[in-house]
Amino acid sequence: MNSRDLAVGLFFMSQTALGMLGNSALLCCFIIADFSGIKVKPTDLIVKHLTWANFIVLFKGIPETIAAFSQTYYLDYVSCKLVLYFHRVGRGVSLVSTSLLSVFQAITISPSNYMWAQLKVRAPGIIGPSLGLCWALQLSVYAYIPVYITDIRAGRNVTGIRFFEYCAVVKFQRTISTLTVILLTSNDVMFLGLMMWSSGYMVFILLKHKQRVKHIHRSLSTRSSPETRATQSILTLVSSFVLFYVTSVVFTSYLSALEGTGRWVSNAGVAMAACFPAFCPFLLIRHYTSIFRLCCPSSCPTTFCACVIREL
Repeated sequence: MNSRDLAVGLFFMSQTALGMLGNSALLCCFIIADFSGIKVKPTDLIVKHLTWANFIVLFKGIPETIAAFSQTYYLDYVSCKLVLYFHRVGRGVSLVSTSLLSVFQAITISPSNYMWAQLKVRAPGIIGPSLGLCWALQLSVYAYIPVYITDIRAGRNVTGIRFFEYCAVVKFQRTISTLTVILLTSNDVMFLGLMMWSSGYMVFILLKHKQRVKHIHRSLSTRSSPETRATQSILTLVSSFVLFYVTSVVFTSYLSALEGTGRWVSNAGVAMAACFPAFCPFLLIRHYTSIFRLCCPSSCPTTFCACVIREL
């Protein structure tokens, strides 16, 4: 094993372990809050789905790490299909969940006129069905992947095969390739567009609010409202998502368009795809911080006090 492969393997291992740890901590916060009887906020359900999608995306880091450390490592026929299929589904759900979180927060901080008031009342009730539709849509959109994915051993006996690390991909026909690109591009553009629109709207609302409270004495406004802090957190989340997602798409497109590209392009694309799932929980977890302490044993020996600070 050369030093480059060792460095790549260590990077993927660290990224995957860090991401798994952060998302596990975030899920633990939700579990503790649920058992403590804390009232669930509408955004909690979105973040839960986003966290599970992050786990699915990060799971691909395990075979990537093994492949970097061992140049003879290949997944079997079924594993290749499942790993790559659910990796793409997880990325799609992550995209839609982040878009939905951004849109919901934009509705939450919108002015309280009649139109927005109606949306504010109805929005929490449609989050669950929207997330269910999100999973169904992504499972359907990427249903073509298992058909064109095979293992290395089977791929050696098939013409028109491209080998990627531990799996192989059968090349599409030109018509199918064009339709697939159109379908995937439409899916990405639609939800990225919603995300950018809602983010722009939130920035507009925050700037308008800042101008409105300029005349208030500084001592009365040293601490921003929970809604403002939550909105700023979601804007940070959306910005990081767009940065990593677009970078990953650029690397993936370059890899798909050109033959004979180096392994560094593939590794860079995989690393960029896993950056958001790895760092996302650390952007959110400060809003889901649980602090537990035992109450006085003499007064209530079997109970405990929970302080759950959640602003989203």
